[in-house]
Amino acid sequence: MSQENSLNTAQQRAVFHKDGPLLIIAGAGAGKTKTITERIIRLIKTGIAPSEILAVTFTNKAAKEMVERVNHRLESDTELNRPSSFTERPFVSTFHALGVHIIKENAHILGLNKRFAIFDRNDSKRAIKQAMEETGIDPKQFDPNKILGTISRAKGNSQTLALYKEETGRDFYPTIVSRIWENYEAILTKEKALDFDDLLLKTVWIFKKHPDILERYQNLWRYIHIDEYQDTNQVQYQITRLIAAKYKNICVVGDIDQMIYSWRGATLDNILNFEKDYPDAIVILLEQNYRSTKTILEAANRIIEKNVRRREKKLFTQNADGDPIGIYGAYDEADEADFIAQKAADHIASGVSPREIAILYRANFQSRVLEEAFLHHKINYQVLGTRFFERKEVKDVLSYIRAALDADSLSDIRRIINVPPRGIGKVTLAKILSGQRDSLPHASRQKIDEFYRILDDIRQHALSKLPSETIKFVVQRSGIEEALKKASSEEDIERLENIKELASLAVRYDSFTPEEGIEQLLTDAALASDQDTLVKNEDAVKLMTVHASKGLEFDYVFISGLEEGLFPHERLGGESAGKSDGHDDEEERRLFYVALTRARKKVYMSYAGIRTVFGSKQVNVPSEFIMDMDDDLTILEEHQGKKKTGIKTIYFD
Repeated sequence: MSQENSLNTAQQRAVFHKDGPLLIIAGAGAGKTKTITERIIRLIKTGIAPSEILAVTFTNKAAKEMVERVNHRLESDTELNRPSSFTERPFVSTFHALGVHIIKENAHILGLNKRFAIFDRNDSKRAIKQAMEETGIDPKQFDPNKILGTISRAKGNSQTLALYKEETGRDFYPTIVSRIWENYEAILTKEKALDFDDLLLKTVWIFKKHPDILERYQNLWRYIHIDEYQDTNQVQYQITRLIAAKYKNICVVGDIDQMIYSWRGATLDNILNFEKDYPDAIVILLEQNYRSTKTILEAANRIIEKNVRRREKKLFTQNADGDPIGIYGAYDEADEADFIAQKAADHIASGVSPREIAILYRANFQSRVLEEAFLHHKINYQVLGTRFFERKEVKDVLSYIRAALDADSLSDIRRIINVPPRGIGKVTLAKILSGQRDSLPHASRQKIDEFYRILDDIRQHALSKLPSETIKFVVQRSGIEEALKKASSEEDIERLENIKELASLAVRYDSFTPEEGIEQLLTDAALASDQDTLVKNEDAVKLMTVHASKGLEFDYVFISGLEEGLFPHERLGGESAGKSDGHDDEEERRLFYVALTRARKKVYMSYAGIRTVFGSKQVNVPSEFIMDMDDDLTILEEHQGKKKTGIKTIYFD
């Protein structure tokens, strides 16, 4: 049976639609990646060059999966067995990778070179703190994280500093933000760097200021696909609209019921207004779920139908009814964690792979007690969120390469000039960064000259050798390897192993030319996300926030901490999770819907009657989401040897 014949009726309609705007409302587990892949293949079969097709999604994992599927289909389909199939490929990437690509091709317009630095969140925090110091604003009075969040949100709303000042006026807090933002931008400019938000904001700026450049990309990518369209913010929406404006061959795929990122600027209006933006749009609903049991889907449908801001759809499946949803009322968080760990152990003992079990929670602080329980039960686990590329030793090695390739990368020079220690003080460093290297005393200048000789050697190596060889050279030439071996503590050994893992990872870039390979490695490292920590598919139970689970699926899913104030979440300071318009309440319900639909076979839900938060014990009532569960879909779980509180137990102060 051909791939096209394996599609259901709705999927076939989406695949065979060619010209004009198309909106695909794709429910959880409805085969949207397969549909997009087959649509791309169908376009190529109709004569569209692969290079004229653009597909954008939100995570590196999703982009990688789509690339693999498209490439496999291009190479295996006999109808596509022609030379161009193997040389041309659709452009598939995340929004941020797309921004990097466009900015690199037009870097001179922004006063950058193609090796510009990309500030990750930690780099941006450091720069914000520096900007606050230069502005004379006390970080104890104004939280740098909050300031950075405000700036990030403004950039996501397509606001430049000038526009932010204009729209916020002279209000006290926006004025403080504006002063810090101004210095923050000066730091980015001085270091010839962009932050994550700039990768999109500057792309829009290029398009709007240079219509000829925009038209070049419009003609290049005549057929556009945007995945997870419900999660787009204003600047992503503008990029999409601008590229699609000429031909309007745009296909967006999304699910209103899975929009969970309003806190970072995503807006439902983008997908709700698609038919207003494109009056000729065709709308197709993908409602058949291939992932979950009928019980799980029935629970998800009943939960989400309470939301008002959505497009009516009802997931269905031909899968089995499956097990009822298990509910456990724990005495406290330790009891809850022990129940989850014991159930996970039982499943593993029965033959379930640990990687097919996920523990989801609403807030990161919940992971600690869960980790303790898994350690106690000797169950291998992995906490999603510890990013490989954010480890100090990994960042140090990559900073050596960036500094070697770009002498203007001051943040990288500042980071590694004393890694390993070289006795270079703050005054000496300040003079180097301000261009006063020649004024240094002879002894200091000798140390600095040796440091720059190291960078020169690394640069020559990076431009002529394979990326994996360059990583090994950097570790040796910089002195990092020798320093870690001398220290020989358990932590230092682990750091050395992480660097070796970086060299192993770099092998996948060895197929490029040396310069292209090392630049692609640096770019991918800068754009890495939490989900990239799962690339190795380690055979371990996964612990993660519900937000981090988006796009993933597992056989068995535990949703923990289902208590009023925790999930649905209550804001700090006692402010209700819900606004007067109910939109935050709806987002919490969408988040719970996402958690439910991660599971293929079985869902467990748990809550703790007593939970310690910020050092104080608090008495909880079960979440409204548990109360919304009908008896025909659930079963009360017992935990051997522990006090059973039961679903109907209510605690009062």
